[in-house]
Amino acid sequence: MKKKKILAAVCVAAMAVGLLTGCGKDAGNGGSTTEAGLSDTGGIDAAIKNAKPVADSSGYTYTGEAPITKDGGKIKILAQNSNYTNVDISKAPIVLKVFEEAGVDPDWQLLSYDNYEAEAAPIINAGDTDADIIKIPDSDPNQVYIKSGIFVPLDEYFDYMPNFTKWLSENEVEKAELTAEDGHIYYVPGTNVADDYQPCLMYNQVWLEKSGMKAPETLDEFVELLRYFKDNDMNGNGDKNDEIPMSVMADFLPYMFGPAFGLDLTMEESFGFQADESGKVSYAYADSENYKKYLEFLNKLYSEGLLETDYASLDRDTVIDRISKDLTGVAFDYSWAMSMMYSNVLPYYDGTEKTAFVGVAPLSGDSKGFYVGRNSLAGMFGVSTNSSQIELAVKFLDYAMSAHCQDYYQWGIEGESYIKNADGSREYTEKGKDNDWLQQFGINPAFVLPADQSVEATDILVASWHADINRELVKYIKHPFPKIYATKKESDTVNLYLPDIQTKATQYAADFITGKKNLESDFEDYLAELDSMNLAEVVEVKQTQYNRYLKALGK
Repeated sequence: MKKKKILAAVCVAAMAVGLLTGCGKDAGNGGSTTEAGLSDTGGIDAAIKNAKPVADSSGYTYTGEAPITKDGGKIKILAQNSNYTNVDISKAPIVLKVFEEAGVDPDWQLLSYDNYEAEAAPIINAGDTDADIIKIPDSDPNQVYIKSGIFVPLDEYFDYMPNFTKWLSENEVEKAELTAEDGHIYYVPGTNVADDYQPCLMYNQVWLEKSGMKAPETLDEFVELLRYFKDNDMNGNGDKNDEIPMSVMADFLPYMFGPAFGLDLTMEESFGFQADESGKVSYAYADSENYKKYLEFLNKLYSEGLLETDYASLDRDTVIDRISKDLTGVAFDYSWAMSMMYSNVLPYYDGTEKTAFVGVAPLSGDSKGFYVGRNSLAGMFGVSTNSSQIELAVKFLDYAMSAHCQDYYQWGIEGESYIKNADGSREYTEKGKDNDWLQQFGINPAFVLPADQSVEATDILVASWHADINRELVKYIKHPFPKIYATKKESDTVNLYLPDIQTKATQYAADFITGKKNLESDFEDYLAELDSMNLAEVVEVKQTQYNRYLKALGK
């Protein structure tokens, strides 16, 4: 079956969230707002320290291990279908194992993976669900759900959450990130691998060997290699005109080339904002010098036919198809694709690095290249205030994020998806090495449960050379601009202006790259348009938030 996204065991489509708290009035019930504008986590610390297992209304005391109740019952969960069209996550053995051990049955309300935010948000806002546990459709950056009273403040139920309180005490940064403006914690998160297996540049090593060149380190060397790929019969089929030097989806171009100009242009993580070493925040798409150079470079590639005419419509399925036919030499994608979706379809891949699509160091230009990582917090789950069984829901959410369950999410079930060796190490079974089977089995069910991604489990799943390459590339990762809980005034400003600014920046970028607009005559007009759209006010908000972030970290 056709996959909708490349997320699999590592690249899960959970919106990356690193939420730091906003400033505002004094917080009640367990926290106060500090001078830095972030909720003081002292109230949370006290709640964690004072938490102790207590009997629920039925007289049963849950201590963090299964079962969570002696009376059974059902837990209704509003969540997201899998991003694989051939996966029924509600019947996945790993997911069912968690419920079985917990001693409760699942009652699912699952919505479309692709349209989850659009479908779930109106339901949640209108109160049109009787779900006990809800996967929030976004990171709630403006605390809309929190301030609407939709979710239970979990710190008031810490006596029933020994696993979560232990996790919070061991993860100080994430605890601060999860603490809302009012001093409470409302969501249990999954986590991303923030540095490992991130998007990177990849070369067809067979083509690279034929060219007689080494992997480019600079933009100039890269252009030289693309020209060689374009002008020579790299696939050896006798046709010098069917080679496509580079197959890169439009959304990855900022990841691929922005850093060479000192820019973090990624919309998904940073929304185009970045901070320099002195802490000054700027909007990378309005950098009058470096962003213009970035556009000039891409326009050069486009003009020479090194960036294809219809690059904006290129999707992953097309890239994979080209690779399977040995038609392209350069790709840029999540590292997961390296051996699991790109190399493995090459007609001559024999499992070795020499015959693979291999990730390499980022390109450098005027600036030293880097790769953009992710924030660690991922999909968020909260307990609805409308639930008629809040204690049970809280306990299930706690058990579902326990280390015991995380082991299921990362490895599956012993004897089925993995085995233990005599030395204690693990490896996937033959079935477990089949990604489609593993997805159907329920590995990393972040769509329905708070799952942590595992570097160790991924290292085992990918080719050994791929895991080695990942360890080399980690040193090039730079964390994106943090996502910070906004005050109402801040969110009003950002929501009013930023979407239109981003749309304008995206439109102009395409026009400059393809030559529809002239960089020499139209770039200043572009900058003026951004200014007229109140960009300065948005940057000021981001600067204020970033200052809060630095103070919260003691910097």
